[in-house]
Amino acid sequence: MTDGVITELAKLGVVPLVTLHSVEEAVPLARALEAGGIPVAEITFRSPYAIEGMKHIRDEVPRVILIAGTVHTKEQAEAAVNAGCKGLVTPAFDESVVDWALEHDVAILPGTAVPSDVEKAYDQGLRYAKFFPAAAYGGVKTLKALSGPFAEMSFLPTGGVYLSNAAEYMALGNVFAVGGSFPVPAKAQATGDWQAISKTCRMARDLVAPIIAAKR
Repeated sequence: MTDGVITELAKLGVVPLVTLHSVEEAVPLARALEAGGIPVAEITFRSPYAIEGMKHIRDEVPRVILIAGTVHTKEQAEAAVNAGCKGLVTPAFDESVVDWALEHDVAILPGTAVPSDVEKAYDQGLRYAKFFPAAAYGGVKTLKALSGPFAEMSFLPTGGVYLSNAAEYMALGNVFAVGGSFPVPAKAQATGDWQAISKTCRMARDLVAPIIAAKR
């Protein structure tokens, strides 16, 4: 199951980060992502509506892959999985959350920023990790540098990734997908303009799809 989730994310190439402003917007927002060709939502724990929103998406938009983001604790991890999430993303490397995920066969992308973080992930048997905050820690230049000593590792860069530079990140051999809130423009979410979100998702997919195809 774990490998299957990562494989699906790699096929899509874009992981939208979603912070819900209400439970009610969860389903139409998920449907907008699906309509835009990116049926995945990383629902972050930055919002008190995260768990209930996950449950609504699980029940009403089951084709959307649910990922929990900003996971800080084992308790959040368990609650997210119970709410329908197939994977977890953490902002930093937390051994307790990683251990829980591995024990329960749940896909985990721990946050890494420096070589010591990546080494911890590698030692745990992980070959996929989040690179965050990407721009603040050197972006493309740092990822290129990490590809030497950590040739088996592949990353999901987030933090400072936009439509304008997503292709540059995606072109790297050690990047399997890019993440961020850019597929869900803040204004469109605030006004419930779901068509605008679908349009932005299609733009993102059109940007990364040929790069993904060239990597195969």
